Amino acid sequence: MQRVNWDEALDRTAAVFKTFIEKYGPDSVAFYASGQCLTEEYYVVNKLIKGFIGSNNIDTNSRLCMSSAVVGYKMAFGEDSVPVCYDDIELADCFYVTGANPAWCHPILWRRVEAHKAANPDVKVIVVDPRVTDTCSIADLHLQLNPGTDVTLNHAIGRVIIENGDIDIDFITNHAEGFEAYSKLVFERTVAEAAVICGVSEADILLAAQYIGNAKGYIAMWTMGLNQSAIGVNKNLSLINLNLITGHIGKPGSGPLSLTGQPNAMGGREVGGLSNLLPAHRDMANPAHREEVARFWGGTAINPNPGLTATEMFEALNDGRLKAIWIMCTNPITSMPNARLVEEALKKAKFVVVQEISNKPETLAFADVILPAAAWAEKEGTMTNSERRISYLNKLIDPPGEALADAEIICRFARKLGYKGFDYENPAAIYAEHVKLTAKTNIDISGLSYGVLKERKTVQWPYKKKNAGAGTPRLFTDKKFYTPTQKAKIHAVADTLTSELPDNDFPFILTTGRIRDQWHTMSKTGKVNKLNQHYQQSFLEINPADAGRLGIKEGDVSIITSKRGTVQVKAKISNQIKQGVVFLPMHWGKILGNDLNRANNITSDRVDPISKEPDFKFCAVNVTRFKKPFQRIVVIGAGAGSYGFVKSYRELNCDDQITVFSKENHPFYNRVMLPDYISGEQQWEQLVKMTDEEEPGYNINLLRGVSIERVDRENKFVVDSRGIKTPYDVLLMATGSRAAVPKNVPTLPGIFTMRTRNDADGFKNTCPQTAMWLLWVAVCWA
Repeated sequence: MQRVNWDEALDRTAAVFKTFIEKYGPDSVAFYASGQCLTEEYYVVNKLIKGFIGSNNIDTNSRLCMSSAVVGYKMAFGEDSVPVCYDDIELADCFYVTGANPAWCHPILWRRVEAHKAANPDVKVIVVDPRVTDTCSIADLHLQLNPGTDVTLNHAIGRVIIENGDIDIDFITNHAEGFEAYSKLVFERTVAEAAVICGVSEADILLAAQYIGNAKGYIAMWTMGLNQSAIGVNKNLSLINLNLITGHIGKPGSGPLSLTGQPNAMGGREVGGLSNLLPAHRDMANPAHREEVARFWGGTAINPNPGLTATEMFEALNDGRLKAIWIMCTNPITSMPNARLVEEALKKAKFVVVQEISNKPETLAFADVILPAAAWAEKEGTMTNSERRISYLNKLIDPPGEALADAEIICRFARKLGYKGFDYENPAAIYAEHVKLTAKTNIDISGLSYGVLKERKTVQWPYKKKNAGAGTPRLFTDKKFYTPTQKAKIHAVADTLTSELPDNDFPFILTTGRIRDQWHTMSKTGKVNKLNQHYQQSFLEINPADAGRLGIKEGDVSIITSKRGTVQVKAKISNQIKQGVVFLPMHWGKILGNDLNRANNITSDRVDPISKEPDFKFCAVNVTRFKKPFQRIVVIGAGAGSYGFVKSYRELNCDDQITVFSKENHPFYNRVMLPDYISGEQQWEQLVKMTDEEEPGYNINLLRGVSIERVDRENKFVVDSRGIKTPYDVLLMATGSRAAVPKNVPTLPGIFTMRTRNDADGFKNTCPQTAMWLLWVAVCWA
């Protein structure tokens, strides 16, 4: 890599993209962005590729965390619309937290739940998770279900709610549709049967249904445990159904609240920043919507076919369909499932652009062009959080060096391609264009500007021009939804698990997740020493019964293998995880070039057929205790360092073959102490590290008086002074050193350097006074 200026970098990138587009078509290039991008950045890159290049090949790492929730909301309500606000937390008296550990992953929001529960002890908290997490500490009920059985559980709870008469007849009759099919479906299985499948007690299912049925305000919270699944959409819908049949939506203290995995995943969805979306929740399959957006942008016609999703992009790079990819603000080699395939895909890519703030992401190694981007405090823009609340981020400091804001980089690139409409004066102008495009839609924020946001600080959408106040706290208060019939849809979803199931070869279910003090791939949090103190390295969490059966003890290195790869980490034995299930944290990538800490070496690349979100939380693995393969170790030299290695190594491993070559015909001894031997302060026996009597106990082959004449590294053998070849797997050179004599020292009779006992014995044969003086000179020089 070599440093160039911005014009050179973007000229070359534009030339390559133009070449591919002309030769292979617009779908030969793609942008892979991030839920950490500002809304303005999302907007311009989406506009560039969909509105001018003519491809829908833009996706983001939000696909990896929120796309199943997006589809769930859209199918149930007509659009991707979170109906609640955070203030509903203090108004609810029942929380159903499933597939989430907000105590660690959404701690600020969860502090509000904890405070509300502390002030109101009758508030009920239900937690559904295969692990006992910190979120369970305030739970009235923990349903420690088997992974993948969420739909079964939610159906069973729905059945009991219906049996108990706790449904909202008026809402179901007048404001929803699909209840009859749903009711028929959930009664096909008894609660007792569901309890066996889920691995929980029937009594606990009945209790959960009672808590929800008796609630005056009921909030469902969920995140990756439901979303990151091959049946993620069905899991979402089965959960949202519980809000719909009880009428807990569109009123204070009630509603389904998906907990977003990234700071601006929702802002990206607002502008249509996924491969199947158009701005302001418009439908890509709708010709009128496509024509409306294309006319507004003034570019080319918008392709009616969805573009490549996150996983599909790297599959297309791997098989050659996709030629160039532009990666901004994300680290796919660590975060994508089946990470080794992603690595191979980037090796095969014809052209890779990486737009980054950090030198840590492994993706940089595959970049043809690296573009330095500004971080969040170094630029101006907006983000939208989980409750539809838009925040203005003011620029605090200038970016370092020649780094530029992401939106500025994209706009410069668009102009290099010759496209008009990217000459914005500032981020405020980008935002003004974005809000104008939302007018008369259900997420209408046409009344917003940077001026309003600076004044209001934060605003919840919708926020129309006629709005007063801070926007819209809750949606669907009029019980009118965004479906053609204006009714919510209760979906009778199939209870079929399509994840990679365990078998005799891979008998365990692997689930992955976060730890308390790290975030995503640690490109930022991993640099903070204090945050590394919680867990300093990756680990495998395994139940004591499973560990005992496998002969694994606490701290033992364990090998976790799937059909895609291997992870090798230390075991953490814990009763907090179910038998048959193991857990790996998802944060670690490569360390010193080694990827054996990377959970996504082994995670499944199966995806939900509708949302295309990967199945991070469920795959079949095998677990074994690590046993190091036999190795032949050759050590050259028999000094104190060599002895230290032999002693330490034999404490860990008694089986490997160790051969030590010693030029001297003596046991291991401490050459550093030869001056004391010469002076008489120590006897020879005090210098010896391993006596002849002790040597057999170390199970080594010490070849005394034999030196090494040649090392053949290619064929991995050494040739000794006898002409004998000795093969090795590991070679350690512990040859010691000779005292260094400075240049230009005048020649003095009797002065010499010493390295061996023979040298020392020769030194001792001089007269004592001369020996001591020469010893002092030699030591000073050394």
